[in-house]
Amino acid sequence: MNILAIDSSGLVASTAVMSDNIIKAEANTCNKLTHSETLMPMIDTVIRSSGLELGDMDHIAVACGPGSFTGLRIGCATAKGLAEAIGRTVIPVNTIDALAMNMYGFSGNIVPMIDARRNEAYTGIFRTADTGLETVKEQCAIPLAQLIDMVNELGTRTVFLGDGADSFRDQIDKTCTVEHIYATPAQRLQRAASVACLAVIYAGEGRAVDPALHAPIYLRSTQAEREGARAKTEAEKAAMAAGHVVRK
Repeated sequence: MNILAIDSSGLVASTAVMSDNIIKAEANTCNKLTHSETLMPMIDTVIRSSGLELGDMDHIAVACGPGSFTGLRIGCATAKGLAEAIGRTVIPVNTIDALAMNMYGFSGNIVPMIDARRNEAYTGIFRTADTGLETVKEQCAIPLAQLIDMVNELGTRTVFLGDGADSFRDQIDKTCTVEHIYATPAQRLQRAASVACLAVIYAGEGRAVDPALHAPIYLRSTQAEREGARAKTEAEKAAMAAGHVVRK
């Protein structure tokens, strides 16, 4: 099985080719260029480096969220476009699950964190099991304090990773009462190789989808949607205060 994997859900743009459970090529970049500028050239590079061609791919795997709204849309559009071009399926992989896969084999709880702003994190809790990652808490968007309460209640040695681990490190160290460590730079951020590893498992479980059916998972509304809802609420309050009837 040949899989092209894409992760543009965060700061890192990452692509990889896996063939018969071997990572043939991987490229990662974290710079000031947008994913729309870097992703396609990187994909071309990893495919060429793998000794394969795009048409040799059986599936296109993509980190489907949560994460950067813009990054997810770019990754989604790229995966769908490539899959449709060669008549293949898309395998969506949760970003948080893929991040956790970076630390597969760790003895204890694995807590990936993406900074969701407003002192919240996109996160989840996982453990290493013989058959793969065991999900303790499915990916979600929650306040940092709530996450740390969960970790403390589990009472197990924990590793934190993701850009949220960097953003919230001081708060974690102050409030986390269990033994904890942080992933190394090589393991800390998103990697398409981890997306590919999970995609192989998901392909066997029949979780590949038609490209037209794939859409990102945001977990939270976009900033524009939040601002629109806030503006609507304020307008309704103002109308009510003025004695006007607001029709739903």
